[in-house]
Amino acid sequence: MGKNYTRKDILKMVEEEDVGFIRLQFTDIYGTLKNVAITPSQLEHALNHEIMFDGSAIEGFARVEDSDMYLYPDLDSFEIFPWRPQQGKVARLICDVYKTDHTPFESDPRYILKKVLEEAGEMGYEFNVGPECEFFLFHTDDDGLPTTLSHEKAGYFDLGPLDLGENARRDMVLTLEDMGFEVEASHHEAAPAQHEIDFRYEEALKAADDIMTFKLVVKTIAKRHGLHATFMPKPKQGINGSGMHINMSLSRDGINIFQDKKDENGLSKEAYHFIGGIMRHMKAITFITNPIVNSYKRLTPGYEAPVYIAWSLKNRSPLIRIPSSRGEWTRVELRSPDPSANPYLALAVCLAAGLDGIKNEIMPPKSVDRNIYKMTEKERMDAGIEALPGSLHEAAKEFKKDVLIQKVLGKDLSRKYIKAKTKEYDEYRSQVTEWELNKYLHLI
Repeated sequence: MGKNYTRKDILKMVEEEDVGFIRLQFTDIYGTLKNVAITPSQLEHALNHEIMFDGSAIEGFARVEDSDMYLYPDLDSFEIFPWRPQQGKVARLICDVYKTDHTPFESDPRYILKKVLEEAGEMGYEFNVGPECEFFLFHTDDDGLPTTLSHEKAGYFDLGPLDLGENARRDMVLTLEDMGFEVEASHHEAAPAQHEIDFRYEEALKAADDIMTFKLVVKTIAKRHGLHATFMPKPKQGINGSGMHINMSLSRDGINIFQDKKDENGLSKEAYHFIGGIMRHMKAITFITNPIVNSYKRLTPGYEAPVYIAWSLKNRSPLIRIPSSRGEWTRVELRSPDPSANPYLALAVCLAAGLDGIKNEIMPPKSVDRNIYKMTEKERMDAGIEALPGSLHEAAKEFKKDVLIQKVLGKDLSRKYIKAKTKEYDEYRSQVTEWELNKYLHLI
């Protein structure tokens, strides 16, 4: 439920809570949080949509010749940062980006998600999301710069003293709760120094906002503990990478429409079609949900991350899992996304694909209840199981072929995204790595 704050509420809270700065936050196309900070004297201007910034200074946003952009605060997003000073507190407002003619900026990730949510609304649906965000806590060096070092050896669900990040994670949870999050679980993950914090299902726009806030909180609190938090998908070789599993459901009038007690699996036609749509567009979706070179170091067999496009009611090796909970908790879990993804774009393409499945009644293939990793290549081919793209380059090629997923981002953003990611892959491909030197230098 929204807080339904008014202008008057915001002005009153800023005055009564002795707020000294307000951060007007927005997210760039790559999922990086940006902000313009103002003092309370400028708050009225901000609430009147009069605060501008130079969009050409943000990579992928705007050209120099039409760079002026306006920030439109979402009043319900007002929060005071609990870790800042008690005098002269710091608050934030999440903003939408608008052009000088006061129309939405088409490449604003938040606007892109809003558009797809509007389409879902016209079909009578609300889109609800529960993210599972994993991250690593590493030491910093003497200069405060991040390393990939950790003394701990903890694994799944271990606790202190094995879990050396326990205190930091506890403070993260308490801070998140201070900011209105309903944290459902937090625990140590599979790899040493790896952690997970899960928060409650929310309407999709709120969930995307919360993911951005979550990352900020985790990084901030980690720093206060002398640690560096990273959402890099695969920071170290030979251990599990970090994912951002996305649990999704559609509801109508508050009722989860993915449930059907009469079906042998407890799933409705809409649920099957939603899965079918995701699977049909999954190769292109991967370009958005796994958007950096490093993402594909995680998507390899042997480390629990999915590699193959399949779904299952029972096992965790496929791309899509249907958790055992039914009724109002019936949901589709997409296991491939990682936390480097822009959450607004990731949720937008997932929803668009699912809606396409419903509109066109796309049925998924049969559920795969075997461990796909142990199947032979022939067995996978016979079962019609295809693999996810194996690199950022492959994902870009698939994205270029998918008209629907490109349409979600829009022509301009699709072009910019392809250009930026092609450049990133080319830079990566031209690097001479330590592995290559160790492998070949003495032999050739």
